[in-house]
Amino acid sequence: MTPDVGIMIEGQNGLNWPRWQRIARAVEDLGFVGLWRSDHFTNATPPDKDSLELWVSLTWLATHTERLQFGPLVTPMSFRHPVWTARFAKDVDDLSGGRLVLGVGAGWQEREHRMFGFDLLSMNERFARFEEGLEVITRLLRSEARVTFHGRYFHLEEAILLPRPHRAGGPPLLIGGNGPRRTLPLVARYADEWNAVYIPPQRFAALNRRLDDLLQAAGRRPEDVRRSIMTGLIFGRTDAEVRAKLGDRDAEALRARGVIVGTGDDVREHLERLGEAGAQRVMLQWLDLDDLEGLEALAKAVL
Repeated sequence: MTPDVGIMIEGQNGLNWPRWQRIARAVEDLGFVGLWRSDHFTNATPPDKDSLELWVSLTWLATHTERLQFGPLVTPMSFRHPVWTARFAKDVDDLSGGRLVLGVGAGWQEREHRMFGFDLLSMNERFARFEEGLEVITRLLRSEARVTFHGRYFHLEEAILLPRPHRAGGPPLLIGGNGPRRTLPLVARYADEWNAVYIPPQRFAALNRRLDDLLQAAGRRPEDVRRSIMTGLIFGRTDAEVRAKLGDRDAEALRARGVIVGTGDDVREHLERLGEAGAQRVMLQWLDLDDLEGLEALAKAVL
């Protein structure tokens, strides 16, 4: 089964209002299932480029598109307080008529945390904070009762978000990451969708089976959690165009890391392999925010 295909862009890689508006309209008009974006202040290495604020951009998207699913891939708990994340998410989801997917992560990029004064923390502390944040978000969105929570990083006392989300439980919660020891157990406990990142089909299949086991151990069904993957793409309309985009990079080495490389036939074949591995949705990373002709060619090739 071929998975649904959406587009993911890097919001810190030159995104401004004209680009966001153009690419959002193109993604919807061309028939992709959705549009997702990263949540960063800047790139991990210079140069610094334009970067639209996540929730402001998603609010615009909610009112200027009609059918696209959308959301962050992913918003980090390291510089986003979970109360604000839950509050923004429910309101933007309601505004869109129920099309937001709330993607969350622990945070990873050291440079932006240092630049803007946020504590990234050690890996163990980071995931402890992430788990607390997941508890806060899910309780605030899914519980009709007032929430009291006292953790190491976050504290709530008789808290409730009003108005309540139009969708029961709020927007679906997506957790991104490949870690079998830390991330997948959190997916099994909290998530409605698991999003893998930059892995080849065989690795996706192995992690997918691991998640099935964890879900069953947690008393949930495998079908309770959607399976998706965000991965890189080097697409060309011809073999010559693919070679030009590759430059001196090795195509097979990139494919071993999960990157999809090739013409339309190659992309379709890779998507089918991901579908056979259990992926229900693939978010293709589109780095050139001005290449709408290429995006149109991709849509004609794979949709």
